[in-house]
Amino acid sequence: MKRILLTALLATSPLVLQAADEASDPMAARNAEIKATIQEFAGNLKGQLQAALKAGGPVEAIRVCNQVAPQLAAEMSERKGWSIGRTSLKERNAANAPDAWERAVLEKFEERKAAGEDVQAIAYAEVVEGENGAKEYRFMKAIPTGEVCLKCHGAELDPQVTATLDALYPNDQARGFHLGDIRGAFTIRQPM
Repeated sequence: MKRILLTALLATSPLVLQAADEASDPMAARNAEIKATIQEFAGNLKGQLQAALKAGGPVEAIRVCNQVAPQLAAEMSERKGWSIGRTSLKERNAANAPDAWERAVLEKFEERKAAGEDVQAIAYAEVVEGENGAKEYRFMKAIPTGEVCLKCHGAELDPQVTATLDALYPNDQARGFHLGDIRGAFTIRQPM
């Protein structure tokens, strides 16, 4: 994949691209739409997970991640005409494994975190040339590990959670996280 143009690094607060005036920056409208899409996806998923936690605890939340999260991503991807999903350096579902570009961005995210950057603010966008030669807009936004995430992604898990994860994800790598770690990232691919 050949890099074409660095379009935006994200700045100071969650999901906020560097300040850009839509009239002077043609990427500003795209960035605003990307931000709204990530917020919608994250909000829908969070709502589903919170309802599952209340209804059946972490085991039910795992089922939501297993069944509902991919469905939400597929529905949004179809509606938008983009590819929307989640990925991680330590993925739980092999279908969410990062491609080479995503892996490189996730590794840079870890460097930025190590340098003291707030995980909530870590994001990156770039226009790249895809394998077929067409330009596409790629965007990733770090997902910080919150307290509730530790119920299914932490170092110490309830035995029922462990058993459910082992059954659904025999090659699970997404355990052992600590509060504030980069759990993964939302990722978007958009044709130019």
